[in-house]
Order: sequence, then C-alpha cells, then structure tokens
Amino acid sequence: MDDREPEVVFKKETIGKLLSLSFRDEKTKVSGDAVLLMAEMLKIFVQEAARRAAKQADAEDSDTVDIDHFEKILPQLLLDF
Repeated sequence: MDDREPEVVFKKETIGKLLSLSFRDEKTKVSGDAVLLMAEMLKIFVQEAARRAAKQADAEDSDTVDIDHFEKILPQLLLDF
C-alpha cells in the first residue's frame, strides 16, 4: 500500500484571480512567482487543517472526519498561521 499523502493542487489561474480580487487598485498585477508561493502556502495550510481535523476525530473516537471536526480546529489553526 502507498503511504504517501494525496497531492493537493490549486490551479494557478484561480490563485491569481483570488489574489487580484483582494487588491484595491485594479492595475496591480500578480507575478507568477507570487502565485506559486501562495499556492504552496495554501497547500501547506490545507494539509495542516486535514491533519488537525483527523486528530480531532481520532480524539473523539470517530472513524470519519466531518465538518464538525474541522470547525473545532479552525480557530487555533487560524491563530497559528
């Protein structure tokens, strides 16, 4: 069995669009490197959220992770980042 974690992938176009939506000036551009860096940060964030939610589910003797587990870990996750 393969023990590797599934690859988390974000589309560069989606990340670029999300970043540009947060700018006040419409003329502000986002470089390709900035998009790649943000995609990597989001990947790490999602992986950490999944790990913490799984740990929370395990602590509650649950076989599956559901939205309640994610909601419980979200406040601390946001504070850590």
